This record gives sequence, C-alpha cells and structure tokens, in this order.
Amino acid sequence: MDYTGCYMFKSRRSAGVADASFYDSADGITELPDTIDLAHKHTVSGAGETTMDGLEFGSQSYTMSSKDDSFLFPRSGKLHESTSEEATVSGKMATSESRKDRFGNNGTSKASGCRTGAGLGAAGYGRAVEILDTLGCLMTTLSPDGGFTSRATKGTQISILAFEVANTVLKGASVMQSLSEDSVTYFKQVVLPSEGVQNLISSDMGELMRIVASDKREELRIFSQEIVRFGNRCKNAQWHNLDRYFVKLESENVPQKQLKETATVEMQKLMTLVQRTTDLYHELHALDRFEQDYRCQQKGNETSNKVEKGDNVQVLRLELKTQRGYVKSLKKRSLWSKTLEDVVEKLVDIVQYLHVEINISFGTSDGGELSSESTVNSLRLGPAGLALHYANTIIQIYGIVSRSGYVPANSRDALYQVLPPRVRLALPNRLRTSSIPRELTIDQIRSMMEKTLKWLVPMAINTTCARGFLRFSEWAKSGTERVGRGPGRPDVIETLYHADKTRTEAYILELVVWLHHLVSQSNRPANVK
Repeated sequence: MDYTGCYMFKSRRSAGVADASFYDSADGITELPDTIDLAHKHTVSGAGETTMDGLEFGSQSYTMSSKDDSFLFPRSGKLHESTSEEATVSGKMATSESRKDRFGNNGTSKASGCRTGAGLGAAGYGRAVEILDTLGCLMTTLSPDGGFTSRATKGTQISILAFEVANTVLKGASVMQSLSEDSVTYFKQVVLPSEGVQNLISSDMGELMRIVASDKREELRIFSQEIVRFGNRCKNAQWHNLDRYFVKLESENVPQKQLKETATVEMQKLMTLVQRTTDLYHELHALDRFEQDYRCQQKGNETSNKVEKGDNVQVLRLELKTQRGYVKSLKKRSLWSKTLEDVVEKLVDIVQYLHVEINISFGTSDGGELSSESTVNSLRLGPAGLALHYANTIIQIYGIVSRSGYVPANSRDALYQVLPPRVRLALPNRLRTSSIPRELTIDQIRSMMEKTLKWLVPMAINTTCARGFLRFSEWAKSGTERVGRGPGRPDVIETLYHADKTRTEAYILELVVWLHHLVSQSNRPANVK
C-alpha cells in the first residue's frame, strides 16, 4: 500500500504524519513549513505485524528555524486516526493545489498537532506509531546554534537554601557598594590619608592602594567561592566548576559600561528578592509561634471542657491558616521559588563586573605585590594573629588614662601582664632613660597621651568590631536596607590587621612610659601625706 505524507516538527510534545495541508481550529487551513513525502510500503500479516520497507526523503534540502527551539524531534507522540471523510477532503485539497512534486511550498504552521492520512491498516498504523515514538525519544534537541544538545532539564529549586543564597547576595552587594564611586573617593581622600593608617600601616599611597585592592580581591574570592558551591548544586552542568572560569577572568577584557549596566540591574533584581526573602524569614518565625500556640491550646482544650477554650482554638486555627497562606505567597515571590541556575547566572555576571571594577579603582593585580619592605623586613599584626591582642592592650591603656584620680594597683598589674614581650623587655631601660619634666601636671600628661590615643584607639576599637560580612540574619533583624559598611563595621584597612608590628609596639611603649609618669603624679599627693 502506497501512502504519501509528511513529518511536521513543531514542538517538544507533538510530531506525526500529516497530509500536505491540515485544519487548525484557531487559524483555519495552514500549510506546513516544509513538507516531506514519505514513500513506504507496509505489509500486514495475519497477526497484524508491519514492516517499513523504505523511507525516502526528497533530495531538496529544507531549513528548520532555530528560534525558540520551535522545531524539535519529539520525545513522544501519538498519531490520531482520521476518518475517511477527512482523508477525502485532504486529498482534494492536495489535488487542487497541484502538489505533484516531492516538496511542498514553504510556510509557517501555527498548529500544535496534525491530522494523519487515511489508508493505513489498523495494525500497520499502530506499528508505525511505535516506531516513530521510539525514534523521537532517541533524538536530541536542535539547539539555536544548529547543533544537537541534550534536552534541557528542569532547574534546581532553591527552596530552603533561600536564606543561604540571600546571605551570598548580600556579600556581593556589600562588595559592589564598597566599589561605588562615592566609597572609593572616601577611601582615597579620608581613610588612606588618616593619621592611624599613615603611622601604623604605611605612608606610601601606592602601597596602601595595593593593600586595599588585595583586601577587595579577598572579599571577592569569598563571594565567588559561595557561587561555585551553588553552581555545583545545579542540575545544568554548564554551571559546574565555575572556579575554573573565575580564574580566567584575569585575561578577559569586557566593556566596562556594558558590564556595569548588566550587573547593576541584576543586583537590583536580586536585592528585591532578598528583601522578600527577609519578609519570609520573619513570617516563618511568626508561623512557628502560631503553631506552638495552637498546639498548646489543643493540649489545654483536651484537659478542659470550657467553651471559651474551644473558641480560642478556633481563632488560632483561623490565624494559623491565614499565616500559612501568607507564607506560601511569600515563598512564590521570594528566592524560595527561584532556581539556582537563574540566580547563579546573575551572580556570575556580578563577579565579572566586580573583578574589572577592582582593577579600575585600585589597580590591576599584575603590580599588586606588596613591597619587600612591608613583607620581609616587617611583620603585619593580622597575619601574625596579634591584631586583637594589641587592640585590647591599647583599649586597656585608654581605660586607665580616662580615669580621674587614683589608679588601682591591680589595674597596673593587669596591664603589665598583657604587654607584648618586646615592650616588657624594653620598658625598664626606657623608664631609666626617659626625661619628662617633673613640673608637668596630670592634665598636661593626659593631653600628651591623647595626641596618640585619638587616632590609635579608634583603630583598636575597629579591630574588636571587625567581623567581616554582614550576615543575612543580622541584616534581617536590623530592619535597614543598607548593605555596605556602616558604623561598627569598618573596613580592614581601618583596623590593626595591616599594622606594622614594630611601629605599633613603639607607640604602645611610648604610651606605657607616659602612663607611668601619670600614675606617679596621681599618687604623689598621697605619698606626701
């Protein structure tokens, strides 16, 4: 039995054998985009088995549009048997349009399904359906590039990881805010020329810029590592091993204007989702309280038959139902319902922008090595693990100086015990050789010490307050939309982390010597008596 038909590639869900023309209920009679004649012979045996002897395609090539993956081999499809009347109408239409060649006229099909031609036996037709379904399942998807790719899988829903992802987004927003034009200007004009930075870290502005750039790259590295971790959790393999891609950013040159616009828009979208996730965070806590109250009321209602308690349970049940509905709505509008693939894609663009912005604001990493004077001949407090200890010593000195009147002996002993070893060794000799006029009053000595303490104490306090990035839970409870460095959250360059060990010890020794004379002057009237 000879039969002339065609394949139609329309969507991911439908494929079949159709006539040259078919009827669409929405658009009327529509032609297929490219018609392919099939000439095959079917032999139907008594058991209904059919074999396909030949499958011929016309020699004329045809083009499948790649836009939006419109033309795909199907995963599965079902061929619907048409009536004899439909077959007759279809045959007449084909005859009237004089389609005697192998390939019909090009056109665009808007239908999602197609009618099958008549004339196939029931057994042979069913066998053809099975063969076509099998072939469709084995084929891959045509990509827009013209190649074959595996069928896209559904993304990984963020779900409970929403708060962890929000924490990562906040880190990126913090780094981006610190690289804004206003923040960079503040750094260059206020922070770096400050007395504490100049005296303890370095007076070379070039070296200070390299130190700040190194800090920013470290923050970016921490931010990127979390993106790599989320990328490895994605089902789509293209987001796996993003650390290899981030390493290659050094050699990539992307227009900064385009990057900035893209990163800014994407960060705004992510921060909107983070804000909704913050609302979800609060409402989940409220839902937990409702559920606890409801369980308590249920237990109390079991031991009591009072009508009032029954009414309270009904009210709590209604409130609990309302709260659950509100939480469900927030989940749909927050990071909870998004996919990791969508979020990671935005975060990767942001990392690329931040990398370029650091190079523009503070210099490239090619010349980012610190000078040998600061790395070899001196020791930084932060890497040595001494920053917090030295900060507490300075604050303790300030506490004694700020007191008026008599200084207890136990305070002096406690301070002596926490002094750095080199300061304790140098202190006796320094006290013997120091010459401070005896006529100086207590107020004058305090005034001399405050000249150093006014810039040294803030750096010590900043060291005790520095905790890195702001956590999502802290940001959610703060009730503010600020994500950058604020009061109580200084930058690393404003702490003792990069302070030179030798310089810092020299200032501590000087303060201790002045403190000795202050205590001596404070105790003198008592000794005279």
